[in-house]
Amino acid sequence: MLLVGVVEVWLSCLKSSCTTDPYFIQQMQKFILLLVIIGTSLSASAQVKWKLIAEEEQIRIFSSAVPESKIKAIKVDCVVDASLAQMVSLVLDVEAGTEWVYKTKSCTLVRRVSPTDLYYHSEISLPWPLDNRDFVAHLVARQDPATKAVTIDGPVVGGMVPKKKNVVRVSDSKGRWVLTPIAGKVRIEYMLHTDPGGYLPAWAVNAFAAEGPMETFKSMKQQLKLPKYRNASLTFIAN
Repeated sequence: MLLVGVVEVWLSCLKSSCTTDPYFIQQMQKFILLLVIIGTSLSASAQVKWKLIAEEEQIRIFSSAVPESKIKAIKVDCVVDASLAQMVSLVLDVEAGTEWVYKTKSCTLVRRVSPTDLYYHSEISLPWPLDNRDFVAHLVARQDPATKAVTIDGPVVGGMVPKKKNVVRVSDSKGRWVLTPIAGKVRIEYMLHTDPGGYLPAWAVNAFAAEGPMETFKSMKQQLKLPKYRNASLTFIAN
């Protein structure tokens, strides 16, 4: 779920429809840039320098500089004892995000285009005196018929849900899940670049970026044990 990472970065740092609208085009250009970064990081000739910043319970978290941004990108890498259907079911079950995504106050389905394409709204709790953050994200899942790997992209989008008073709307965030089947398990690579906006300095976001993702992925492993995910079967996903 895309904003797994959004949640984590915000809260951790606190502890120390197409359009020709120019804004939309600018955000799409940033999203494409992140996908280029993600793509090269997965290739043998990767130019992106991922630095390991935390490791617990076989969950590894990396960070990397992003051109034209003071906020670093984050990558989470781990292997879970689950099927692709289990993982995809969990990520697309957005309304259950309050159960495992760190400090998520609410998570609501806005529009379901298809079983693999949806929009959702989420609000993240921040301690006083800071304002909560919220966002609308667009999740799209695709499976490679040859490798069976599943990619779920989740950039934030504008509009769809009215802005709330005293809540900062996140306008710059792009994330991607890459789920690869390996010997009866699934390797997860989750990559995110997000600017939480408001009065959160980049140095603080970067310095404490690992804590939130770590807690979220620990909770995710427990969430996968629930019957509704453990017994999941999806017609659009081949395990």
